[in-house]
Amino acid sequence: MLDRTNYFVKEHVGVLKLSDTYDIIDPDTQQNLGVAQEKLSFLVHALRLVIDKRMLPTKVEISEQVNGPALLTIKRGVTFLRSRIEILDRSGQVIGYFKSKLFSLGGGFFVYGTRDQLVAEVKGDWKGWNFKFLDAKGNEKGTVSKKWAGIGKELFTSADNYMISIADDFKANSGLLLAAGLAIDIVFKER
Repeated sequence: MLDRTNYFVKEHVGVLKLSDTYDIIDPDTQQNLGVAQEKLSFLVHALRLVIDKRMLPTKVEISEQVNGPALLTIKRGVTFLRSRIEILDRSGQVIGYFKSKLFSLGGGFFVYGTRDQLVAEVKGDWKGWNFKFLDAKGNEKGTVSKKWAGIGKELFTSADNYMISIADDFKANSGLLLAAGLAIDIVFKER
């Protein structure tokens, strides 16, 4: 699953849900590739009722099946102004991290690898839900774009559908960029 260049991500719809679940789908075959699930403690669930969830810790496991072993884990602690989100592999080793920008009109953050090298900048536009993956030289290496889900879903839920596309020559970073695409919604945008 982590060696692809295109992913369609579909958030599960729920009423008064305190944690999120996303299906990860192959856009060409419509085959379900995996799932991303927030795994939170009871205390964090309770605190989400009164505190903005973007300030609270979160943990998202990306696996090939519901409640299966995690291929990647997105993990963030308590945050106030700038957050650092770690990405762990299946053995629990940090393979990279995201560092939010202090000020950004369209939203965005930086993606770093294991040796603190800049892998990509995730840069959003000011008007909506479109993001670009830019390499260290500023070249576009992928996109994250929201897909229209229908008027009923758009008006009455916060569930999002979006496409993550990665350039073929950036495929070695697919796992980190899949996690970055999910982090846009789960960690940075979701309220």
